Amino acid sequence: MGKRIDEITIVGGGTAGWMAAIMLTSFLNRAGGKPPVRVTLIESPKIPTIGVGEATVRGIVVLFRQLGLSETEFFRRANASFKLAVRFGDWNRRPDGSPVVFHHPFNYPKPLDGISPGYHYLAYGQAGDSLSSAMTWNEPLIQAARGPRRLGSADYEQVVDYSYHLDAGLYAGWLREIAVARGVRHLKDDVLDATLDERGHVTSLRLEQGGSLPVKFVIDCSGFRSLLLQGKLREPFRSYADQLLVDSALPMQIDHRQPGIEPVTRATALSSGWVWRVPLTSRVGTGYVYSSRFQDDGSARQEFERHLKAVGDLGPDEVAVPLKTIRMKVGRAERAWVGNCLAIGLSGAFVEPLEATAIYMIEAQVRGFLSYFPDEEISPTLAAGYNRRFAELYDDIVDFIQMHYMSANRMEPFWLASREKARLRDSLGALLERWRHMLPSDQCLRPGLFNEWSYLYCLEPKGWFAGKTFPMTAMARPDSWQRFRQDMAQKTSAYVAQLPEHGALLAEIAGKPAAAPATPPMPKSPPAPAAAKPAGDPLDAQLARLYGRAPTVAPGATPKGGTPFRLRGR
Repeated sequence: MGKRIDEITIVGGGTAGWMAAIMLTSFLNRAGGKPPVRVTLIESPKIPTIGVGEATVRGIVVLFRQLGLSETEFFRRANASFKLAVRFGDWNRRPDGSPVVFHHPFNYPKPLDGISPGYHYLAYGQAGDSLSSAMTWNEPLIQAARGPRRLGSADYEQVVDYSYHLDAGLYAGWLREIAVARGVRHLKDDVLDATLDERGHVTSLRLEQGGSLPVKFVIDCSGFRSLLLQGKLREPFRSYADQLLVDSALPMQIDHRQPGIEPVTRATALSSGWVWRVPLTSRVGTGYVYSSRFQDDGSARQEFERHLKAVGDLGPDEVAVPLKTIRMKVGRAERAWVGNCLAIGLSGAFVEPLEATAIYMIEAQVRGFLSYFPDEEISPTLAAGYNRRFAELYDDIVDFIQMHYMSANRMEPFWLASREKARLRDSLGALLERWRHMLPSDQCLRPGLFNEWSYLYCLEPKGWFAGKTFPMTAMARPDSWQRFRQDMAQKTSAYVAQLPEHGALLAEIAGKPAAAPATPPMPKSPPAPAAAKPAGDPLDAQLARLYGRAPTVAPGATPKGGTPFRLRGR
C-alpha cells in the first residue's frame, strides 16, 4: 500500500472551499499521524462568492459536533436561526382556487403495527389534522413560533431535531478563521491556468501573483466557472435543464417587518417558479427562482415585488432591489473526480435551491472523498467508485426536486411545461407509478438525503393518495392509531408549553436581552388566486450505505468522537 496523499490544494473559497478545508484538515489530521496532510486554499480577491443558499438540513448539526465547533459562536457569527421544516405554499390549489399549504419537517414517526402510520392516517386520521401535524410536532411548534431547545441549554442539547438558517457570507468567513487557526494555508491569488502531465493529472497551478504552485491533489471549488474540472480538464456537463426548468434567481435582503422569527423556511410558488424566505436574526433572506424561458427578468422582478408586498415583507411604496440576477447552470459534470482533481460544490453540480441541498452536498462530497481517500498513486478505481455513488446521490435529489413540480397543479405555462410527461425522469416515474399502489417505503429508495417520509409529507397534501385504499391498510388497527394520536397530542402540548419562543431563544444565545415573548402571526398569504383545475426514531435516519453505521456522536464531542465517513439523511 502506497503513501497517502499529504498535500491537498483547494481552488476557491466560499462555503464549498472553506467547508472542504476545515473538514479535511480536521478529520485527516485528528490522529496526529506523520506527516500531516497539508491543506492549502487559494481564494481569488476579485471574485465574489454566491450567497443564495442560506438554509441547511439537519446533518450539519452532526458535522459541527464532529468538528468540535461551538454552536453558540456559530449563531453569533453567522446571524443564524433554527429551522424545523420547509413550508410550501401555493404549489397546488384547491378547486375553489385557495392555495394548499403543507410542511416538510425533519421528524417522522416509527412504524405502528409493523407498518407505516401513514396507512393509519389515511384510514382513520384526517379529521382536520394535516399529515405532518398528525405525525410529528414540528408544524405546531412552527405555528406557535417555538424554538427546538430549552432556555439555558448547552450547545446541541436539542429537544426536537433541527437545522439552521445562516448568512452564507458570514458562515464562510467564520469557517475560514477556524480553518486557518487549524493549519490551513490561505493564499489570496487568482488561478490563471494549470499544467497537466501525460496522464492528464494536474501537476501545477499558475497563479497571477505567486507564479507556479506544484500540487499533488487539487479540489475545484471555483463555482459555476468550474475552472479546472470543466475548464482545463474539459469534463462533459450533463444538463438537467429539460427536467428542472428554473435557471435564474433574484436574491434580496430585507429587514424584519413582523414580530418574531419563524423557525421555518418558506417556499411559495409564483407564476414561473417559487420564492424562498429564510429568516435570520439580522434580516430576512429572500429571492425568486424562476425560468427565463417563461418570464423575462423585468417581469420576474415585478412579480417578486408584488409578492413581497402581498405578504407584508415590503411596504406598499417600496421598490424591490435584488442584489443581482444569478444564472444557474442546472446539472452536473459527468464525473466529479477526474485524475487528481475533484470538483465540490457548484463547480461539479447544482440542482436548484429548493430543499436546501447545496450545503448538504458539499458535506456529502467531502465525506465521500475521505472514505475513498487515495495514496499517491491515485488509483482510477477509487475515482470510479466515488463517481458512481455521487451520481446516484445527485440523481436521487433531482428525482425529489422534480417530484414537487410534477405533483403541482398550477395552470400557468411554466407549471404546465414542468409536468409534461416527456420531462418525467424514468426513475421518478417508476416511483410515482409504484406509489399509486402503496405508500412510499424505504424499500423503494436508495439510502440518501430524502427518505420515504419526505415523499409522503409532500405528496399526501397534494391529494396523491386521495380515495385510495391500499392492501396494507388492513393491518392498521384503529386502537393503535388512537393511542398514537393521544401520545402525540400530549407530547406536542408539552413541547409547545415548555419550549421557549424562537426569538427569545436566539436572543439568549446571542447574549442579548430577550424581547417580550410573543406568538407572532405567520406572514400573510397572498390573496387567493382565481380558481384552477384540481390535480388528480428520528435520529436514526437512513445512512448512506457507503459509509457504514458508526455510532451517533455525543453532544459536545470533539473531532475524535465519531467518524468522518458517516452521512446522515435529511
